[in-house]
Amino acid sequence: MVLLIALIALSAWAAIATVVELRRDGYRRTPTDWSRVTGRDVHQDAQSTHVYR
Repeated sequence: MVLLIALIALSAWAAIATVVELRRDGYRRTPTDWSRVTGRDVHQDAQSTHVYR
């Protein structure tokens, strides 16, 4: 029973630490700047054809 309580406590601590570190990380979703991507025209529209390579 003591081992089960210790395992649950360790799991909870790890989950909380993970959430805290992810918030501190500074990672945020940012939109892609297509002008910096090589080999792609910014004004190019997607084509609805199948491409076989």
